[in-house]
Amino acid sequence: MLPAKIELEVVTPQRLILHEDVDSVELPGADGYIGVLPGHAPLLTELGIGVLTYHVNGQAHLLTVMEGYSEVLPDRVIVLADVSERAAEIDVQRSESALRRAQEQVATTSSADGDWKRAQSALERAMVRIQVASKAGN
Repeated sequence: MLPAKIELEVVTPQRLILHEDVDSVELPGADGYIGVLPGHAPLLTELGIGVLTYHVNGQAHLLTVMEGYSEVLPDRVIVLADVSERAAEIDVQRSESALRRAQEQVATTSSADGDWKRAQSALERAMVRIQVASKAGN
């Protein structure tokens, strides 16, 4: 018999972000997004930078996820993220400033340079934060 809900737990090295029973989860995998419904086959995956979306009673909720790992079981998803934030925790002005700095850095650095990869990662993180905050109405 398939479980009706998924127990979702999102943890960073600093704190527990979320522990809730949900209807579905969409994770930012390192190679693309992964959708999870109750009864999903077991899976271990590396996470990328992106938006974690989960649904409870037809309502979507968003979190940022900045790399890490996830274990998916038929009735449980554990996300061990390097960084994760709820929309209400995001400072939009700070994220917009970080986005501008990262865009300038990416534009002026050679793609063969290690600084370019760090700037590209900073750009992705700022974009995800702004996306989560704007969809939540911050």
